[in-house]
Amino acid sequence: MDKRNASNLPVRKAVVPAAGLGTRFLPATKATPKEMLPVVDKPAIQYVVEEAVAAGLDDVLFITGRSKRPLEDHFDRNFELEEVLRAKGDTERLEMVEHSTDLATIHYVRQGDPLGLGHAVLMAESHVGNEPFAVLLGDDLIDPRDPILPRMAAIRAEFGGSVVCLMEVPRESISLYGCPAIETTNADDVVLITDLIEKPDVTDAPSSYAVIGRYLLDPAVFDVIRETKPGRGGEIQLTDALRTLATMPADQGGGVRGVVFSGRRYDTGDRVSYLQAVITLAVEREDLGPELRAWLTEFVAGLQ
Repeated sequence: MDKRNASNLPVRKAVVPAAGLGTRFLPATKATPKEMLPVVDKPAIQYVVEEAVAAGLDDVLFITGRSKRPLEDHFDRNFELEEVLRAKGDTERLEMVEHSTDLATIHYVRQGDPLGLGHAVLMAESHVGNEPFAVLLGDDLIDPRDPILPRMAAIRAEFGGSVVCLMEVPRESISLYGCPAIETTNADDVVLITDLIEKPDVTDAPSSYAVIGRYLLDPAVFDVIRETKPGRGGEIQLTDALRTLATMPADQGGGVRGVVFSGRRYDTGDRVSYLQAVITLAVEREDLGPELRAWLTEFVAGLQ
């Protein structure tokens, strides 16, 4: 199938890059993948897979690297553990263990060299083929109560091309993200992207919007990435490939739109935001919340 005929195809597959070293969490990530750090009682990466599945994307490809075996094991069967729980009659924990195994059809491919996010996405080409696909970055945890992928899918179904998720951030933080130049549209939460800059200086940022880790991409991106030269940090940046797509004709898979997200999102690659995610999600659970809220109230009062 010609990639230019992909505009009307539904998005069925999700790609999750997970080859990073997690250096901000050393020494915890010396032998444990950062994606496996627990957020309450589930690894961060499971929230991402559950988000994909909830949006109808039950074919998930992980782009992994060395030392990621625990991630693969988590989504595999653990027959010994299951039998122990079954013998004890511990059906609640057995269901939790089996849930991660049965979530989705999961595949893996290794990114041998850490050449950037664009290169990691390119590793998915043989699995994705000529279909549109989602890219979900494991460091971005979207609160399950504020789904964004369905809205992004609706915009792609209407206009084709690629769709990225945007958040408005403080101007002084924009240098941490890809930043778009935008044009408004008839929809309050949708913008047309005309240019993109990876981690611009504050004075060079074309807007106060940041690209966060949710993308719906046209398969035309693969050919573009192949022609994309290493950019910031000497890596092949997905932002640079999207910049090219933004200027391409629609009948060639071009066009990039942004959906502005105003819900709850946590950066689990940042230590403070990670802790905020753990506390926020824990205090709102029925089994943990009452006791934890009471303790937090007392603890905070003691800080005054």
